[in-house]
Amino acid sequence: MRKKFLKSVVAVSCFLALTSTTVLASGSKVAKPSPDEAIAMLKAGNERFVTGKSIHPHTDAARLALAGKEDQGDHAYATVISCSDSRVPVEILFDAGIMDIFVIRVAGNVLDVDEAGSVEYGLAHVNTPVFVVLGHTQCGAVTAVTNAVQGHGHPLERNIPPLVDNIIPAVKKAIANNPKAHGADVVPYAIEENVWQGMEDLFMESPVSRDLVNAGKVKVVGAIYDVSNGKINWLPEAKTIEILKNVEANPKRAMEVMAN
Repeated sequence: MRKKFLKSVVAVSCFLALTSTTVLASGSKVAKPSPDEAIAMLKAGNERFVTGKSIHPHTDAARLALAGKEDQGDHAYATVISCSDSRVPVEILFDAGIMDIFVIRVAGNVLDVDEAGSVEYGLAHVNTPVFVVLGHTQCGAVTAVTNAVQGHGHPLERNIPPLVDNIIPAVKKAIANNPKAHGADVVPYAIEENVWQGMEDLFMESPVSRDLVNAGKVKVVGAIYDVSNGKINWLPEAKTIEILKNVEANPKRAMEVMAN
């Protein structure tokens, strides 16, 4: 039964991937997948990766030639922000290829100005129907901030503190919500809170991201990658909606969609 299921997952994923690039006789391209279809593609790709059945799509010479002629906006089906950690190879863990995923990587998968602008480009210009905030287990950035907040920090190079300061609210929430956790036990909670914090930071600073989600054109989802086994734990989408609702009620949220 499991083998039949996996074969079905692979078949559906391959079909969905092809629908984003198939060219009709008239020369027009088939529409991209819906947000739910794109999420299903990501989940199926990770399932293939975890089970050792990766098909390594869109990695051949033909795809390279296509990339040289066509815009990524006609093909990419997901925008993903992940940590820069070398244990989190985004395209590989989703079993995706060239022009499939618009990837943003930064230590601690934080969403500050540069990252929010990159997300806006991925959603509004590359036109991906889904955005994933991807945290991961054993995150060094979250661990360092957790230690610092608990009074066990160590000296850091001058540009690192402003890079990871977005993680501080996440760690404080993790400590407040899990009073029995102390020391290293706080880190897993902080890693998840950091995913939610990233979403909140994006929605606070990106009106276009909020508009696309409210219009049903884009879904924003959270996930945590386990570096020890390759599996992705998908976080509840209801939490995204809750965060967006809270931001929409916050008078401090950014309102101007376009730059001056």
